[in-house]
Amino acid sequence: MLFNKIVSPLNHSDFDDYYYFRWKYLRKDLNQTLGSERDDLEDASIHRMVNDNNGNIIGVGRIHKISRGTYQVRYFAIHKDYRRIGLGTYLMADLEKIAINEKAKFIVLNARENALNFYQKLNYKIIKKTNLLYNKIQHYQMKKKII
Repeated sequence: MLFNKIVSPLNHSDFDDYYYFRWKYLRKDLNQTLGSERDDLEDASIHRMVNDNNGNIIGVGRIHKISRGTYQVRYFAIHKDYRRIGLGTYLMADLEKIAINEKAKFIVLNARENALNFYQKLNYKIIKKTNLLYNKIQHYQMKKKII
């Protein structure tokens, strides 16, 4: 399946829409306030998003370096109407390519329990059970060797 080009948010308006999408898909249902979808590493991260043909965001993800040779994917979300059609795989491949271009050896992430199968299909391995986000959603640290 063909998808629109993956881009980085370029201006204030793009970032407003990007962060709102992250909040809507990763925090709203957990009764978290707007702003809870951000952290202190935003400026040090590479942000990626996919828009539909009308310019609406349908997928987002972020990657940043956490140590020499290791990058982390965070805030990965796909619009509910675009799941299970390859969009998530397409976006993850883009994030992985960024890490490969930076000579990373590993990518780590903290996956929600309901996303474990998705990441395992992309060859991420469960390292350990981690936090219970907002006392509601179990997360697991996962890792993939990319070089």
